[in-house]
Amino acid sequence: DRNHAGRHAELGQADADDVMGTMPKRGIMPLRAWLPSSGLVLVLCLPIASAGDRDPDGSRLRIEDAGLVVEVSPRLGGRMLHLSLPGAPNLLKVGDAVVAQPDPRVDAQAGDIGYLGHQVWLGPQSQWWTHQQANPVRSEARAPWPPDPWLSYAATAIVVQAADRMALRGPPSPVSGVRMTHDYALPAGKPGTLVTTATMRNIRDTPVSWGLWFNSRLPADTRVYVPVAGDRDVRLRHDVDAGFDGLSGATEGGFFTLDLDTPAADKQGRRGKVFIQPRAGWMAGFRAGQAFVIRFDLQPRDHIHAEHGQVELYLNWLPGDQAGSLLEMEVHGAYTTLAPDAEANAKETWIVRRYDGPDGRNAQLAFLATMLAAAGIDP
Repeated sequence: DRNHAGRHAELGQADADDVMGTMPKRGIMPLRAWLPSSGLVLVLCLPIASAGDRDPDGSRLRIEDAGLVVEVSPRLGGRMLHLSLPGAPNLLKVGDAVVAQPDPRVDAQAGDIGYLGHQVWLGPQSQWWTHQQANPVRSEARAPWPPDPWLSYAATAIVVQAADRMALRGPPSPVSGVRMTHDYALPAGKPGTLVTTATMRNIRDTPVSWGLWFNSRLPADTRVYVPVAGDRDVRLRHDVDAGFDGLSGATEGGFFTLDLDTPAADKQGRRGKVFIQPRAGWMAGFRAGQAFVIRFDLQPRDHIHAEHGQVELYLNWLPGDQAGSLLEMEVHGAYTTLAPDAEANAKETWIVRRYDGPDGRNAQLAFLATMLAAAGIDP
C-alpha cells in the first residue's frame, strides 16, 4: 500500500517510503467482569450542529438516546461527524473544511477535501480510478488518490428520518459504478449503541468488484486495542522520511496496540500503517473519558482483498500538534463481485461507555472486559 501520500495531504504532510517492521512480544493477561445496562430514551431527530464542529447553516441530522449522540451530514456524502456520550467530547476528528467548504464541487477532476469524520470508501484503493473514463488521466495513472468524490462528499437524499434512525442515499457514481446508502440506527433497549450499515448497489450493466471500507478518523492520542492471535497476523508499514520516524507498536496478551513513543531526536513525529487479520470481530478504543467497541463481521483472510487487512490502523502523529495529527480506525468488508443491480452491505456496531479509570493498559483492558461481557462479545 503506497497510497498514504493523499492522507498526508489532508494534514499538509509529504509522501513517504514503505518499510516493513516487527513487534516485540509481551505477557498475557485475561479479561473478566461485567457491566450493567440502562434504559433507552429517544429524542426527535432534528437538523442540528454540535458546539465545536458547527455547520454554518445547522444542516446535520441528529439522533440521540440515553447513552449516545450521533450527528450525520447529508450534504457531505452521508458521513458521520459526531459520536459521543451525551455532553462528552466528540470521539471523531472533524476537519475545518466542514465549515470552510460546506458545498464542494463534485466532478471527476475534484480532489480530496479533509472533512474527516467517519465515512465509507471502497477497496482496493489501487483500483479507485481504473474502472472509469470520466477522468482518463487518473485511469491511465492508476491513481490511488483522491477518493471517489461522488462517494466522499456528494449530497445525499434523506430516505428515512426518525427518532432512532436515519438513512441517506447517495447519487450514482460514474467513477466507482455504484450507488451508496448509509443507515444509522439506535437499537431499542441498547443505550449507547449505534448500528451503521453501508450498502453498495451496482448501477452498471456489467459486473463490478469492490469491498466496503469503513474509515473512522479520530484524534491520534486515542488508545486502540485490536485482538490478534499473534505477530504473524500484524504487518507494519513504517512511513519513514527525513521528518518522520516509523510506528511504535506491540502485540501483548492477544492484543495489538500502537504506542506514542517519542520519535528519534532528528524526527518530528511518527507515521505509518498497520494491516491486521484480527482473531475476533471487534476493536476498541479509549479517549476523553470514554471507552468504545467497534464490532464487525469477522471475515476469513481470503475474503479480504490481498491489498488490505480486515482491520487497518493509520497514524500520523506530531507530538504537541493535535490539529496536525490523526488516527484512522478502518474495517474492510468482504471483496465482492456484484452483477448489474445487485447489492452488498457491511455494518459496524459501536458501543460507547463512560470510562473514568486510569490511563493504563491493565485498567483499560479490565474495563474493556466488562463491556465485552455485557454485550455478549467473545474477548
